[in-house]
Amino acid sequence: MAIQQCLVLIKPDGIVKSLTGNIISVLSELKMKIVGAKMIRVDRCLAEMHYEKHKGKQFYEKLIEYLTGKLNFHTNRVLALVYEGENAIDVLREHVGDKNPELAHPNSIRGKYGRVNSKTGVFENVIHASDTLEEAEREIKLWFKPGELANVIYPTKTEEVVKKELNWA
Repeated sequence: MAIQQCLVLIKPDGIVKSLTGNIISVLSELKMKIVGAKMIRVDRCLAEMHYEKHKGKQFYEKLIEYLTGKLNFHTNRVLALVYEGENAIDVLREHVGDKNPELAHPNSIRGKYGRVNSKTGVFENVIHASDTLEEAEREIKLWFKPGELANVIYPTKTEEVVKKELNWA
């Protein structure tokens, strides 16, 4: 059994429906460690990078609108988590369920809490989990900086970066 990391996002519909605690409770039963967690406001740029493999597909723009909360959610907040454990990707994906909530097992997270929006045709499936090791690494590096994780899970380097930053007054 291999120790893996997996990105999990509780999407805007999960945030608006106050499902964060329920989802984390379900995932806590899997006996994995959370090695990163943060609430993020998702802008278009981040959403496009996250869904880059779907660029050019018919549903791409709806995915971007969904993740940025522009469909019906009135929030662009997402809870991003990194879970670590044995075969984390397969275990999490099994409990998350099918991307289409109508096809998801009724006891899966998407089966319990997801829906297909009849107005937009979008799968409001409340959660994302990386589907491969390669995607997990790409997504974790996209959503988290090395210092935001409790464990160093990928090689790092030190760089001098000069940038403007929002700070407390």
